[in-house]
Amino acid sequence: MCVGFIDLNKVCLKDSFPLLCIDLIVDSKARHLLLSFVDVHLGYNQIRMNLEDDEKMAFMTDQGLYCYKAMSFGLKNADATYQRLVNRMLKEQIGRNMEVYVDDL
Repeated sequence: MCVGFIDLNKVCLKDSFPLLCIDLIVDSKARHLLLSFVDVHLGYNQIRMNLEDDEKMAFMTDQGLYCYKAMSFGLKNADATYQRLVNRMLKEQIGRNMEVYVDDL
């Protein structure tokens, strides 16, 4: 199912949380002997929406009215929200022995 969030995105303020550039990350790690990558499956969908936002996430189908309980692709600030959360979870390691790059934008 594909739900368009065009109207919702129009009224949301843009979260200007900085997203890293992959070229800068790769260049900064070029001298390392070992690089590894982790792909988080459906990472956006693991983030619970605030209860007060349920109504904003509602959509209608021929089966009735539904709403997303987890963050969905297509939301204006999903990328910044996800990047901020991952950075917070891995803050002790970022810059020390890892970098975080979100590619599902």
